[in-house]
Amino acid sequence: MPARRPATAYPELVIAYRGDRLAGVDEVGRGPLVGAVVAAAVILDPARPIDGLTDSKALSAARREAFDTQIRERALAFAIAEASPAEIDALNIYHATHLAMRRAIDALSIAAEYLLVDGNRMPGHACPGQAVVKGDLRHPAISAASILAKVARDAQMAGLDAQFPEYGFARHKGYPTPEHLAALSRLGPLTVHRRSFAPVRKQIELFA
Repeated sequence: MPARRPATAYPELVIAYRGDRLAGVDEVGRGPLVGAVVAAAVILDPARPIDGLTDSKALSAARREAFDTQIRERALAFAIAEASPAEIDALNIYHATHLAMRRAIDALSIAAEYLLVDGNRMPGHACPGQAVVKGDLRHPAISAASILAKVARDAQMAGLDAQFPEYGFARHKGYPTPEHLAALSRLGPLTVHRRSFAPVRKQIELFA
């Protein structure tokens, strides 16, 4: 009897591209109530591989920072872009995420010829490619993009925490934790909160 595939396994990733300008694309920050959604695009250098790349969420902060440095030093090209809270409110988080991705792809210093995008939808860019479910676990270029985006957004949250320490942004990174919701209820929303998200919208109505 053949061995059963583990429940967490995915089919082999087949990529219809064999060149060196494959860009991995990923985002961080769809779920938080505050700040931008941040996307990154990375073209890794096949001649300078980086061992151990994986989903940024599976790494400690120190390990992410170390990988962030390696990626910036060894990649053929990388770019980080974002969509602002105002754009999220105007477009919705789904469309704003794709906007940030397209901006990151367009900002690459070397034009990508093929995209591997984490998730199940392409961001609407002219460059050909494919969406990859759990791609940050299945291809190093997407893993690299997830790491750059995560480190960049966490740095933004640390900066916001320095300005507004009473909200606890350095700890919860803007996600709707009990600590964040309590601060939002006690202190009210900031201008960088996403006003279209239900917990923020509720507090705007209460503080109006």
